[in-house]
Amino acid sequence: MLVPFQRFIHLGLHKFSMASRIRVGIAGTGSYLPERVVPNSYFEDIVDTSDEWIVQRTGIRERRFAAEGENCSDLCIAAGQKALSAAGIGPEDLDLIIVGTLTPDYPLPSTACLVQAGLGATQAGAFDVASACTGFMTALSTGEAFIAAGRSKRVMVIGAEILSRFVNLNDRGSCILFGDAAGAAVLMPHDECGQGEILKTILGADGSGFDFIHIPAGGSAKPPTHETVEAGDHTIHLRGRDVFRFAVKHMSQLIAEMLEGYDEDELGVIVPHQVNRRIIDAALDRLGMTDEKVVVNIQHYANTSAATVPVAMDEAIRAGRFEKGKLVVLVAFGAGLTWGASLLRW
Repeated sequence: MLVPFQRFIHLGLHKFSMASRIRVGIAGTGSYLPERVVPNSYFEDIVDTSDEWIVQRTGIRERRFAAEGENCSDLCIAAGQKALSAAGIGPEDLDLIIVGTLTPDYPLPSTACLVQAGLGATQAGAFDVASACTGFMTALSTGEAFIAAGRSKRVMVIGAEILSRFVNLNDRGSCILFGDAAGAAVLMPHDECGQGEILKTILGADGSGFDFIHIPAGGSAKPPTHETVEAGDHTIHLRGRDVFRFAVKHMSQLIAEMLEGYDEDELGVIVPHQVNRRIIDAALDRLGMTDEKVVVNIQHYANTSAATVPVAMDEAIRAGRFEKGKLVVLVAFGAGLTWGASLLRW
């Protein structure tokens, strides 16, 4: 069994039974990274930092920034087109599109509606979900539920961000962390696609930690003014040490929860949220695991919030790391505070 992993006892993590429900699989994936590569040296003339310091503290060496005029919906559409191609269906076959993002094109309407129009998915409903870095896991769980309940047959779920437009370039502790990307997956009944069956899913939240990672202004609680803009309150604020402790605890708990009851040799890969290499390593150390079966690409893309898991998943699939019959763990956590995980049988 997958012990000696310590069995973690925790609150707020809920599983639902798949008994008597339609089994759901991942039929295809796609991802998109903007062309502009931004190395760590970019920040050396802006804040007191260095390439060596950033690599040691985060594992990040570079990230991608969207071009001027390139919007979150554009990234979603590009990733979605690749996912449709991989799934072997057209946009007109989609019943629903769900986008997880904290950087929508507009406060109104949803980014998903723009993606629906851009893809030409004329038969699909569309809406966004807002759970920050857990956004893709929330979208995945929601899309799975629609299919499992028989309310949809083909659902596209997307995690996408343009975080480069929400960083405070005066804060060396946060401006170096983020990048832009999008990743997408097409969900279908497993009997139709024959791969990537979703075996179980967890979502959780602890709103008491809302200010660990947040953007203070721009909402109805603190509408935008000249003063809020000048104060940088429309950029990401984070409490680094609190985030580190939260992330390590929940990543290790979620992985242990997903793998409980399965044999160690069944595990294929773990695809974690790419938040910080030190956090990933610390979580694995808690579990007594090495990184041999862990997908890590943070060195190239930094933290792209809701996009990290679907981008890493798509790259791993295309590199042949998802083996038929093996288990795959997807895990993420973020502002809210929120967390989520899924266990797949590929």
